[in-house]
Amino acid sequence: MKQVLLIDTDPGVDDALALLMAYDRADVAALTIAAGNVGLGHTVANALRLTELVATATPVYAGAAEPLVRPAADAAFVHGADGFGDAGLAPAQRQADAEHGALALIRLTRERPGELTLVALGPLTNLALALRLDPTLPQRVARLVIMGGAVTGRGNTTVPAEFNIGFDPEAAHIVFSGWPQFELVDWEATMRHGITLQRFESWLAAGDARARFYDAISSKIRGFMRERNRPGLVLADALAMAVVLDPDCVRRTEHRHVAVELDGSLTRGATIVDWEGRNGQPANARIVLELDQARFEAMIAAALGVR
Repeated sequence: MKQVLLIDTDPGVDDALALLMAYDRADVAALTIAAGNVGLGHTVANALRLTELVATATPVYAGAAEPLVRPAADAAFVHGADGFGDAGLAPAQRQADAEHGALALIRLTRERPGELTLVALGPLTNLALALRLDPTLPQRVARLVIMGGAVTGRGNTTVPAEFNIGFDPEAAHIVFSGWPQFELVDWEATMRHGITLQRFESWLAAGDARARFYDAISSKIRGFMRERNRPGLVLADALAMAVVLDPDCVRRTEHRHVAVELDGSLTRGATIVDWEGRNGQPANARIVLELDQARFEAMIAAALGVR
């Protein structure tokens, strides 16, 4: 039987690839959307565009338009002002549902207790709001997989912080401290599982309509990589989705307590891993450190229509 996924996301070029992977191998119950890579209006519009591409009526729920406490900069300089590479895509014909994303998370898990795998690909604002409204939420979720963090402090925004956690550290703190057990796929794992541009672009050339769509929206980010002489793409959300879709592809993990720094002038948004068990707190995170690269790449190619 296919997994049933409830995906909280902020599309985003990398989120789009993860969603294509999800639709290729799982059932998607709903998409709840937050601001992050770009503003909420764009992330919702992008989610709707993607559901039309894969010809699904998956409900899309707009959620948090900003972080819980402090404003944060988006990642439009990488993803484009519209989050989809400024590719000039036509707007979707369908509309988002009226219910707030955080309320949808609560309702859907009540309607299907124990059935849903929750996948968090963006800032954790919607999930934090839902958890504050209903602290019993984790009891109804089969599995929570989070893309976020930098477990040894090699971030991609500030020195120690990764974007999703750094965008809304307070939300991440609420989730990490209120969810007994979750799986964490961090930025550093993403860096270890990059894909060469040449290989990735061969898939874009060989795929179907999904590949043509992804070729258009990822052109800007591929140019960004080339300008900086980077050898390949790091596909953070796709890596997290691979962990969701094929748990057996995971090769190495560590089970540790992970917390979020809220106050440090240099370390706000950092994920602090208690590697040595010094704080006396129970481990709350299964940290994914290594995947089977061939299986990861095969999932991406299949999601782009390469058979």
